[in-house]
Amino acid sequence: MNLDFLNIEGHTQKPAAEAAPRDFRWPAEWEPQDAVWFTWPHRSDTWPAKKLSSIQKQFADFIALISRTQPVSINVAAPHHSAVLEALKIAHAELDHITLHDHPSNDVWCRDHGATFVVDQSSKQLHGIDWHFNAWGGKFPPWELDDQVAAKMASAISAETTRSSIFLEGGAIEGNGAGVVLTTEAVALNPNRNPELSKQDIEQELQRCLGASSIFWLPSGIEGDDTDGHIDDLTRFVAEDMIVSIEDLNPKSPNYRVLQTNLELLQDLKTASGSNVETIPLPMPDPLRADQWRLDTLPASYANFLILNQLVLVPTFDQSRNDDRACGMLRELFPSREVVGIDCSEILWEGGAIHCLSQQQPSVT
Repeated sequence: MNLDFLNIEGHTQKPAAEAAPRDFRWPAEWEPQDAVWFTWPHRSDTWPAKKLSSIQKQFADFIALISRTQPVSINVAAPHHSAVLEALKIAHAELDHITLHDHPSNDVWCRDHGATFVVDQSSKQLHGIDWHFNAWGGKFPPWELDDQVAAKMASAISAETTRSSIFLEGGAIEGNGAGVVLTTEAVALNPNRNPELSKQDIEQELQRCLGASSIFWLPSGIEGDDTDGHIDDLTRFVAEDMIVSIEDLNPKSPNYRVLQTNLELLQDLKTASGSNVETIPLPMPDPLRADQWRLDTLPASYANFLILNQLVLVPTFDQSRNDDRACGMLRELFPSREVVGIDCSEILWEGGAIHCLSQQQPSVT
């Protein structure tokens, strides 16, 4: 176990306006990874009462699983390190493959507050994109610590950082590694993020930060999504020219028309070279309800899977028929990786699943 206590209080970032244009490429999630990052859960008020210990055990279990196949880095304040180490030992994690970083956080969603790692193709170096973060449009204060995590992640691996000019979260963008980026109007154009910016402004910043050659927009997301509609609950690339996109076959569902519209719009999605992108409908689970909680309907989606070097972790929801069908479809799409279901029924109470909790660190080579 590596305990990396980093003091980066003096870490500074060059303002975006002063930086020379960079030749960035955002690798696809299925490309080789040097590590995957998580932020450890520590707040007793994040999930309903008495769920935190269960959530921490679930974290330890799936981190242990991943640690047997690739390195894992964890954002967690130093006072929690001994407890995290003990939980990982109990879960039989490969401790030599895990690094704890003294990066305090407000919340747990590493995909959203963490760095989006790109490759500078001129220098062949990894680079961290640090989006402005305001807890999904100011919904869940405080977020000051979360807004510092991305720069600390980049500093921890000696990567340069670009501080973006826009408010955005990592779960709001999806890429194919070859210049195409998907996002939603309900998030990136929401007045609670970027009230003074146009769609063209957002596209220019995504092109600058991610090396995108084209941006494809979907309107909105699924019922109960605190994020306003993150793309990683909707539509995911599984190859440069192939996506899965969720559908709801129940015409009475509040998601039915939204998801049908998305599927219709995606018929126009092209690769950077102009080729058609194949769309594979991915079924939704049955609705998950939450009693005496801020969400009546939980935003359950099988699209929130995480692609790793040897694994694909798929959120499951204690619905054997639906869970098995979704995992089976993804096994066909990722024949060289082991597809493993991760029960996210409790994790989902706070609004996300396995992809939301993680952030991959691509290999430069």
